Amino acid sequence: HLICGGNTAEQIDFLLHDFKFMGIRNVMALRGDSLAGERRFTSTPGGYDHANQLVEAIRRFERENGCEGFFRIGVGGYPEKHFEAANMDDDITNLKRKVDAGADYIITQMFFDNSVYYRFVERCRKAGIEVPVIPALKPLSTARQIRLLPETFSIDIPAALTRKIVQFKDEKEAVYAAGQEWAAAQCADLIANGVEGVHFYTMGKSANVIGILKECF
Repeated sequence: HLICGGNTAEQIDFLLHDFKFMGIRNVMALRGDSLAGERRFTSTPGGYDHANQLVEAIRRFERENGCEGFFRIGVGGYPEKHFEAANMDDDITNLKRKVDAGADYIITQMFFDNSVYYRFVERCRKAGIEVPVIPALKPLSTARQIRLLPETFSIDIPAALTRKIVQFKDEKEAVYAAGQEWAAAQCADLIANGVEGVHFYTMGKSANVIGILKECF
């Protein structure tokens, strides 16, 4: 992951030199989040304000260093809209800027309703975005997450999943299993509908994701 936040343009060039030296070719180019206490993202003086500028900088680095096409660049996409965007059309326009700047693929924010993802891909295609849109899943693992995830990531959790988690809220293992089961069903449906890959948010704990992989792959 390479983020705008905390880096000047010069520092990002230094990092890209390091990546190239180490043979790191896949870069996830992100703006980054606001700092604690900030309501909005504040860029580093001498740095970049938006992810499309970061993507442009990576492609410029390639041209200037004779290594065009060295990096595979991923960017973030928001099936339920980035919370700072005025509306979904505005968010798709911003996403297209990142792709037009040279991004190779999109990895989505987590979602819990596959129909949301399918509608998002359809809107991307209508907007002229042709790169792969890789769905990203996060298995619910605790009852608290039905409140914390929507607050943190501005996403919806389906009523059916919420009822299931609430039903088992005092049984940690049952909640964990229910979250894994829901994500596994999402994953199987996505594969059946021909997605090019699935990304998982493990939050540093992978037992449920390993279970999903065993079931679906």
